[in-house]
Amino acid sequence: MSTCATASRDLAEPLAGTAATARTWLLLEQPGPWGAKALTSSHLDPEIGRALETAAQGTGVRVALIRRPGRHADCHAPARHQVYVGHTVPGRTWLRGAVLDDPRELLDLDFAALGAGDHGGFGTPHTDAPLALVCTNGKRDRCCALLGRPLAAALTDSGEQGAWEITHLGGHRFSPTLLVLPYGYAYGRTETAAVKEILDGVRAGRVRTEGCRGNSAWERPGQAAELAVRTATGEDAADALRVVATASTDGTAPGWEVTVAHADGRRWNVAVAQGASLPPRPESCGAALASPARMDVVAVRAVPDGADGPTYEIPATVTSE
Repeated sequence: MSTCATASRDLAEPLAGTAATARTWLLLEQPGPWGAKALTSSHLDPEIGRALETAAQGTGVRVALIRRPGRHADCHAPARHQVYVGHTVPGRTWLRGAVLDDPRELLDLDFAALGAGDHGGFGTPHTDAPLALVCTNGKRDRCCALLGRPLAAALTDSGEQGAWEITHLGGHRFSPTLLVLPYGYAYGRTETAAVKEILDGVRAGRVRTEGCRGNSAWERPGQAAELAVRTATGEDAADALRVVATASTDGTAPGWEVTVAHADGRRWNVAVAQGASLPPRPESCGAALASPARMDVVAVRAVPDGADGPTYEIPATVTSE
């Protein structure tokens, strides 16, 4: 039986502009099985899960559960919980960790401040291996389990100390999906060798654009625009580019003019249009066929010192689903 990931791969759907949006990630270790809505359907107290969801709403913080790869016995044994909080806005990225006896302590955090990039002294800086977070929640979509779990296990077997399973990254049809912290770039259709290259790049402060869905700090038009600038210019420094403005444009279909700025002062105006993916395909296993929206990068124009600069040719790989 065909899966949503198989259909997506066969249709060669582009990946750019499909990452989940979150300026800050709050990751709570919760061993054992996960349900489709893991915060309220796991061995985490559902009251705490609902309270975390409520606290995060509208703050730019996304809460997810994580666990180490491997077998997940259905037991209720109490355990201490590893927690990570990471802010992903380039130039201001940070990743901090703590171990808690009671996840209820997280409800004391200032979620609005976390979303704005202020960690408030939570935990200590994470200076170990970058986090490789692989979506494996088969209760949301079977592709995440069938494709994600083997990847997470292979990363662990290869010695990657930062490998974790995560409950949800969106885009089931792009499985196996991956989020890398501290920089917050997401990837799709990832294989073990590619992830090793991605993580080696992170250790050097670099971004691997092949297979990249975008930086979670930006909305979808900004994700596509930033990756388009990286593709056009060859810039791979993780903290080099920021989306500084996104304005809607007039037209029969939604569109945006996105301004991407370099840390050295250079700027680019990127025209992004919303299109529909054809032919129709399932967005998740068992779902009806649909034509999901995609982000099409139309032009990338360098604007040095406020004057119109050269327009770069946009490779087909920059068109984003």
